[in-house]
Amino acid sequence: MTQRLTLRRPDDWHLHLRDGAMLEGVLPETARHFARAIVMPNLVPPVVTGDDARAYRDRILAALPDGMDFTPLMTLYLTETTDPADVRAAHADGLVTAVKLYPAGATTNSASGVRDLGRVRGVLETMAEIGLPLCIHGEVTTPEVDIFDREQVFLETVLDPLRRDLPDLKVTLEHITTSHGIDYVADAPGDIAGTITTHHLMINRNHMLVGGIRPHYYCLPVAKRSTHQLALRRAATSGNPRFFLGTDSAPHVDAAKETACGCAGVFSATNTLSCLAHVFEEEDALDRLEGFASLHGPARYGLAPNTATITLEKRGTPVPVPAKIETGAGPVTVFDPGHPLHWHVIA
Repeated sequence: MTQRLTLRRPDDWHLHLRDGAMLEGVLPETARHFARAIVMPNLVPPVVTGDDARAYRDRILAALPDGMDFTPLMTLYLTETTDPADVRAAHADGLVTAVKLYPAGATTNSASGVRDLGRVRGVLETMAEIGLPLCIHGEVTTPEVDIFDREQVFLETVLDPLRRDLPDLKVTLEHITTSHGIDYVADAPGDIAGTITTHHLMINRNHMLVGGIRPHYYCLPVAKRSTHQLALRRAATSGNPRFFLGTDSAPHVDAAKETACGCAGVFSATNTLSCLAHVFEEEDALDRLEGFASLHGPARYGLAPNTATITLEKRGTPVPVPAKIETGAGPVTVFDPGHPLHWHVIA
């Protein structure tokens, strides 16, 4: 039985760091294990222009503790007034790695997102021309669609028509939560890939709702049935290079989660690697963890894998995961997988 596992240092291809005191508090939790991360642009106000991205990158690097090696990969928030020339220039400067599409109202700080794809046609055409990836929050927001069906309807009514219309557009469907999303990414022709989160591999909607509502499991896209969770596990552990890790680690202070109208987001940066080793061991696929966490993502984004390594060791004693991370903005609860984790990051 494998008791020690050494991987190329992993990257996180979907991360929320927020700003200010929250950024300073949570950044070390990612930088401790991850070499790079695609940083989400949904601040208030959002990161819309190249200048915004440069300023945010500088704030992230200023918040990085001495001795930690971490590279933020910046994204632009797509709005209906985004300037294609600015996107082209930011890409040419090596400033941005992707552009993020939020359907307006789909998730935290998405009010500035896109309501009419026709209004961003020029930006999307420019991105297809220069090879800049579009990262997509894949849910419709029309009120008549049930929240558990939003991803499936998005695939049918938005994503598939978009990709047929712009076949050269490089698309990453982020935080897939359904078997429909998995099947689409696995089988669709063209340039598409998908990220899978730590928490969606470990929980389904029963964990969030049975026996009482657990607000720290509430996220968007919301966790689905166990059948969808199993499909995510099969995809993540399959070795298919179209699937890779994007934690969607999204910190909110406890006061914003534990309330009558709580925020969506799961904070998993602290214990993601231990969680992933647990899942991949359960699926008899530890030999494929490096591909999912460390290799497929860089290949997708045209980057070399990290040369540094990280080692995990399975021990009889559980990993001492803190219940909360104390930040200057307030306490943030760490994702609780519901059982002990025994894969320790040791080097």
